[in-house]
Amino acid sequence: MAKIYSPDSAGKDRTRLSKTIVLALRELMKQTEPDTLTKDLTAYVVLALEEIARNIDGSVAAWEKRGYWVKADRFRLEWEWAGSSAAKLRLAIREGDWGTVAVNAALIAQKLSKVTVPEKHRLGTPWLGAAGRL
Repeated sequence: MAKIYSPDSAGKDRTRLSKTIVLALRELMKQTEPDTLTKDLTAYVVLALEEIARNIDGSVAAWEKRGYWVKADRFRLEWEWAGSSAAKLRLAIREGDWGTVAVNAALIAQKLSKVTVPEKHRLGTPWLGAAGRL
């Protein structure tokens, strides 16, 4: 029986989510007052970071299977910030602390500074309605 190939790997998901987080952060930085769009943007960043944090173990499973423990651990350390940043943002949204949201958004933007998103992208606006899902 042939092996089934899945075009949606954890790495592709992480890349797509990183790009949409960058887009959401750009829109979030344009906001002057917290409104429903601000909540949607922040909630989407939280949900996307949590998804990235969940997919890390799937990404390093192949390396660990081959005995590349150092490479796997280095990758985990490189993306460790995603889960902690999501938890901080989730708490800040719950408390309505928009100053903390702004600080954490800036830190996340620094972490994703190497991610490039072209002006004409096809990613859409995945953050619409994210506050309801959070």
